[in-house]
Amino acid sequence: MTISRRGLLGLAAAGAGLALAGCASGPGGSASAAASAGASGSAAKATIGLTYIPNVQFAPFYVAASQNLYRSAGVDVTLRHHGASEALFTALVSGQEDFVVAGADEMIQARSQGMDLVAIAPYYRQYPVVLIVKEASPIKSAADLKGRSIGIPGRYGESWFGLKVLLASAGRTEADVKIAEIGYTQQAALTTDKVDSIIGFSNNDVVTFVAGGVPVRTIALTATGAPPLVSICLITTQAYLDAHGDLAKKVADASVAGQAAVVKDPAQALTISTDYVTTLKTDDAARTAAGKTLEATVPLWAGTSGVVDAKLDAAQFATMATFMKAQGLITADVDPAKAMSNAYHS
Repeated sequence: MTISRRGLLGLAAAGAGLALAGCASGPGGSASAAASAGASGSAAKATIGLTYIPNVQFAPFYVAASQNLYRSAGVDVTLRHHGASEALFTALVSGQEDFVVAGADEMIQARSQGMDLVAIAPYYRQYPVVLIVKEASPIKSAADLKGRSIGIPGRYGESWFGLKVLLASAGRTEADVKIAEIGYTQQAALTTDKVDSIIGFSNNDVVTFVAGGVPVRTIALTATGAPPLVSICLITTQAYLDAHGDLAKKVADASVAGQAAVVKDPAQALTISTDYVTTLKTDDAARTAAGKTLEATVPLWAGTSGVVDAKLDAAQFATMATFMKAQGLITADVDPAKAMSNAYHS
């Protein structure tokens, strides 16, 4: 599968001084240098792919590394940030990475094209995609979108999947609205009224608008209930699980523990993140923005229950596979039971 760009994590100016509403990447390409996060010696080694530049939204992995959660589990972990033109799952399926942090919906799409990928732990427990409009906009609900324009990076990734959910939930079709592919210019496009609304991420695009002094409102993808999609997960391959199941469990448990540590103490997580996102050490404005992004991301890690746990919901995966097939986002059937497993965490 080739993904030219993807809606993953939505790393934005609010987090690292670069606008990345949905983690820009392209097909193929070279990777950035890996950052070692574990111990040397005889410990088992594993590489976790973090898709794109260092950013506070990867704080759970930085915390897990800094607080020796991987090392204590007996794993020498390398955190590898993807290159700007690297496809989402290329390094994973080639064996250059052992795990990757990616959207479960994007993983389902990849499975439909033959990649034997498996989600083993959640990262975001709530779907972060929302519709964003100016505060004064007459658009109050998805039903009000008829005849109006919606800006998206492109017809791929979580922004595109989220728009599909939004339209379906309101009984609308693509023909009812004006879809504008605006790349990663959401803030400028909405601010200058180039579009009436944008699809964005609750934990960074909204933060960026507020920081820029632009009052906005968000509209959920569905009026009731959760969207029929599963967001970011820790993903590996079935082949890796068959060969290294015990190691996968250690990595998943330590990664989830990192999430819990961030939820418990975001201020400490921000301080730890400055060792990985170096601009935060010298740029006070960037650090303040990163703090706001971190604050907005904590609910995604904690979920509606406020408790970080490692359990994946099989029913959600089944609903997602059905929705994506019905919407033409996948053309081949995907067995959701094979796309996720709760066997590799405590």
